[in-house]
Amino acid sequence: MSDELNQVGFSSVKGWEQGMEVIGRLFTVAQPGAVYSEPITAGDHTIITTSEVSVGMGLGYGAGGETTGAGQESPAGGDFGGGGGGGGFSSARPVSVISVGPSGVRVEPVVDITKVALAFITAVGAMLVALNKIRRAAG
Repeated sequence: MSDELNQVGFSSVKGWEQGMEVIGRLFTVAQPGAVYSEPITAGDHTIITTSEVSVGMGLGYGAGGETTGAGQESPAGGDFGGGGGGGGFSSARPVSVISVGPSGVRVEPVVDITKVALAFITAVGAMLVALNKIRRAAG
């Protein structure tokens, strides 16, 4: 193998290792400690919050080479190329509160009024678009 091809191979391995390290960090977010908070105790009551945790990631790598036949010199001088990239995200939001006290255990949902309002507006918009299409088709 040529030195250029070796360099592409070494770069790809290094990039792959870095990508796997990032994946490992993102998935540590999805551990039970990220979903359930530490219990908070005040008197006879203990409160624990629960969360929804989402993690996503994408990676891609590529390499180049010669397009000439075996034993022939490439007009570009035997160029090689390589590259990679990726991206990811993690997010968490509270979804409920667990309350433990003398009267028992209660689970109270955490309502995100912004998401409820956005869902309502989206549903009304979709219904108006559908109604408009029905009217046009009938007329």
